[in-house]
Amino acid sequence: MVGIHAEWKSIIKQLFRHPRGTLKRLLKYRADMIQFGKANRRESFALQREWMYPCLYDWDSNAGALGYYFWQDLWAAKKIFRRKPSAHFDVASRIDGFVAHVLLFMPVTLIDIRPLPFEIEGLDFVRADATDMSVISDNSVESLSSLCALEHFGLGRYGDSIDPEACFKSMAELQRILAPNGRLYISVPIGIERVYFNAHRIFAPQTILDAFPKLELADFSVIDTRDIRNPRYMEHVEPNDFANEINTESLTGLFEFKK
Repeated sequence: MVGIHAEWKSIIKQLFRHPRGTLKRLLKYRADMIQFGKANRRESFALQREWMYPCLYDWDSNAGALGYYFWQDLWAAKKIFRRKPSAHFDVASRIDGFVAHVLLFMPVTLIDIRPLPFEIEGLDFVRADATDMSVISDNSVESLSSLCALEHFGLGRYGDSIDPEACFKSMAELQRILAPNGRLYISVPIGIERVYFNAHRIFAPQTILDAFPKLELADFSVIDTRDIRNPRYMEHVEPNDFANEINTESLTGLFEFKK
């Protein structure tokens, strides 16, 4: 019943915001429901009023929601697969996305401040605050990543301590532990700098470049989701061409650094 209620609440909101378009979709839903009811011959699948679950915004959508998570996970996983490092370390990226991709071809050590209450084959989990990774030696990690994570550090959203400098402390740690000739893959929202407390920060691309003075930018790409139905993945572009974007959460910068 929770899912049904959530769907109806969403529809009511959309009726106020876009009455004509939402009503048109409701009429199609009703017509489809009547057609199904007339054609159905299986009693166990008979329509019941209490089980109505209207999904009105999927029939004209694309095959799959290829948002920024899809493109960033694919971007980093492909690069790691091609380089074939001996080991890979990650800081706080999505387990059900990027980390799962990499686990298909190599083990991963994951560092996250949140608990992981189950075991995953090939995943070595370390619960720790990534602003202080002193247990890891300088210049020791050949392959390293942190995707859509650094922008959250220090805002308290995930149970971490409030610290306006937390993301920069973690960036310094990532730079420190990366091995010579190693690769660091990070992604963050980019544009005009601001903080949406306590959700995340938006970084100017130059701020990210300045945070890694000992590293060289090997590649930069951008995911543009201003048109959510038609996201654009732009490879090998210039970071500062995207410094003045004001749209919220519409641009994700993908930075590959090498030491």
